[in-house]
Amino acid sequence: EVMLVVFGGGLAQAGGSLRFSCVALGHPYYTDYMAWFRQAPGTEREWVAGRSGDGTTYYAVSAKGRFTISKDNVKNTLYLQMNLLKPEDTAMYYCAAASFVRTWDGESDYKYWGQGTQVTVSS
Repeated sequence: EVMLVVFGGGLAQAGGSLRFSCVALGHPYYTDYMAWFRQAPGTEREWVAGRSGDGTTYYAVSAKGRFTISKDNVKNTLYLQMNLLKPEDTAMYYCAAASFVRTWDGESDYKYWGQGTQVTVSS
């Protein structure tokens, strides 16, 4: 079994940066594909960025050029570095993992989810 534990998040001003991490506890095979999702109040959860087992990274349009997803394979920890933050980035952010995903934004493909961490960006 796998447990995902998220650290970080918090408050930032527009234009600022935040970084948080997701520690995957369990066999790395089950967390070969990892991603970040977010959900703002009153909206559906949306995919933000993903990283496949070979290190290839993928980003939603809203995140491209501002966010960086990375992973420390030794620590089996996923990171999200968010720069140039905007008030519309305010949301609860979730870490998700699977041994394989067909589509990055398909929530049903992810077997494991971490607890959310709140990000609030003030203007």
